[in-house]
Amino acid sequence: MVTPLRDVLSHSRLRIGAVTARDPARQVITMVDQEGHEHECRYDRLVVAHGSVSRVLPIPGLEEHAIGFKSLSDAIWLRNHVIQCLEMADATDSPRERDELLTFVVVGGGYAGLEALAEVQDFAADAIEQYPSARLHGMQWMLVEAMDRVLPEIDLSLAEYAVRELRSRGIDIRLGTTLEELTANSVRLATGEVLPTRTVVWTAGVTAHPSIRNLGLPTDVRGRIVADEYLRVPSEDNVWALGDCAAVPDPRPEVEFCPPTSQHAVRQGKTAGRNVAASLGIGAPRPFRYKSMGQFANLGRYKAVAKVFRFQLRGFPAWWLARTYHLSQIPGTARKVRAVMDWTVGLPFQRDIAEVGTIGQPRPLRADAYERAGTHRA
Repeated sequence: MVTPLRDVLSHSRLRIGAVTARDPARQVITMVDQEGHEHECRYDRLVVAHGSVSRVLPIPGLEEHAIGFKSLSDAIWLRNHVIQCLEMADATDSPRERDELLTFVVVGGGYAGLEALAEVQDFAADAIEQYPSARLHGMQWMLVEAMDRVLPEIDLSLAEYAVRELRSRGIDIRLGTTLEELTANSVRLATGEVLPTRTVVWTAGVTAHPSIRNLGLPTDVRGRIVADEYLRVPSEDNVWALGDCAAVPDPRPEVEFCPPTSQHAVRQGKTAGRNVAASLGIGAPRPFRYKSMGQFANLGRYKAVAKVFRFQLRGFPAWWLARTYHLSQIPGTARKVRAVMDWTVGLPFQRDIAEVGTIGQPRPLRADAYERAGTHRA
């Protein structure tokens, strides 16, 4: 679901651009708009919520040959890439090329990695029925995780259930394993094993958005803005920080900082709003005291694991509950209704395997450009 910012910020002035500097003495931030023009914006109160980006490690070939899984464009690209791999594997007669095209590696056993692996593998298992030569060769799916377990955020019993469910689909899960090197058509593991593959999805953690360095605010060792329990930045009278880019104290004594989840970020936003209002004389400031009520991890169509309060769910009930919760968080009644209608209509049907790779890439007008673009298909 995509919600335009102007829908939810109807009483605000929205400016799209990148923040490049802050002058705390003048209370001004400098931003560059989409045309590359520089502007100054004065502020009385500043709330920083830049979010996060994928954490990249110094692994040879990682930045050149892996894809992250942080945005809608990443997801669309990955879906199209899987379809293209099936197309090419079905067309080639080379077993080596089919090995490369039909081997998919996901790195990271957290929420993002496990859910991406489960959903995309589920999608590919349906789609490959339309590609007879690729189906006869078979696909290989692998999850690589440096820790000795997946989903460290939830109970071990649910994490082990998720592993059993994925392994029952033929997914190879390598725990306590890391990547050593990537090339355009292979990956080498710490065990010395070299796998032929053209698809490596990197979901091994996140880090604060690098643009917060331009604000001159205090950060911790992980690059997050330091904030107190009121989400106020120390030594700053009129700056608040929240979400993935901020190190906000967790109210649970056994955890130092809040995890980078939407559950926490949404509640932090409400707390920050109240505290900004309090700084203007409206109400009293409140500390952030939210404790997670549950966790969900989707494992593909009709499958999930969940813990809500003390109750543990798995399979279809967990999937249904996760969908219901996600539905409740979609802004706007109209979008909720459209989502319910879309999900309901899709229940009895197979997945749509149409490739949408040309979205955002208009076709050229010149005939020779058509030929170079490869728009003619046999």
